[in-house]
Amino acid sequence: MPVVLVEKQTPQISTVTLNRPERRNALTIELMSELTGAIEKAGTDPDQRILILRGAGKAFCTGLDLQEAAKHDPHATAEMVARTLLALAETRLVTIAMVHGAAVAGGAGIMSACDFVIAAEHTKIGYPEVRRGLVAGLVMTFLRRQLRERDLRELLLASELIDSRRAQEIGLVNRVVPANELETEAQKIAASVLQGAPGAINNSKRLIEELWSTPVRKDIEVALRHHMEARESAEAKEGIAAFNEKRPPKWTQMPS
Repeated sequence: MPVVLVEKQTPQISTVTLNRPERRNALTIELMSELTGAIEKAGTDPDQRILILRGAGKAFCTGLDLQEAAKHDPHATAEMVARTLLALAETRLVTIAMVHGAAVAGGAGIMSACDFVIAAEHTKIGYPEVRRGLVAGLVMTFLRRQLRERDLRELLLASELIDSRRAQEIGLVNRVVPANELETEAQKIAASVLQGAPGAINNSKRLIEELWSTPVRKDIEVALRHHMEARESAEAKEGIAAFNEKRPPKWTQMPS
């Protein structure tokens, strides 16, 4: 069964579904590769204007599949995450994330890279990477654009999950609706976007990016170095092992 499903709803709108419901859509190299390919392919269709991203099953996406990550070259995994985020950030399409259940770590990162986020009530969202000995570096470029610094520090350093209402309060999501209204709300946003001229929408997206002091691509290059430093550390090895073994991690004193 494909781990990413693509459905063209109309000539202008495609829906892309993360399809590993048995693993709460945890990110593997295969899934990220297929997702990136789907985004890039949709972007080459001149009629396509909107991409709606969703997750099958009980959750949007719970982040990197740490069972797979423990078996693979960390560089390959990190570079695939970076490529996926860049595909979302740089596509000319307007991207709408429909989030339900949970959007955690890399899953919250994918959400944050989209133009719009609609979250179901009671959805849990967060970036608990430091509890695994990791650094949420690759997503930080999006969070620093969207959040106040105090809220950014709370999300990353306290690393607790927040609910969708709190996420809306701090600017992490656009709208919160009952779960059965997610699709309707996404279509409302899509209809509004489609009233705009395609070229004007594309130029607006480009200008928003160009007005930042550093581009997303440059930020991710810097973040990738920090991510890899953490990923190859003893803390990451312990944190990932503890997660996979379902036990608390045993942190040692930080080296001087």
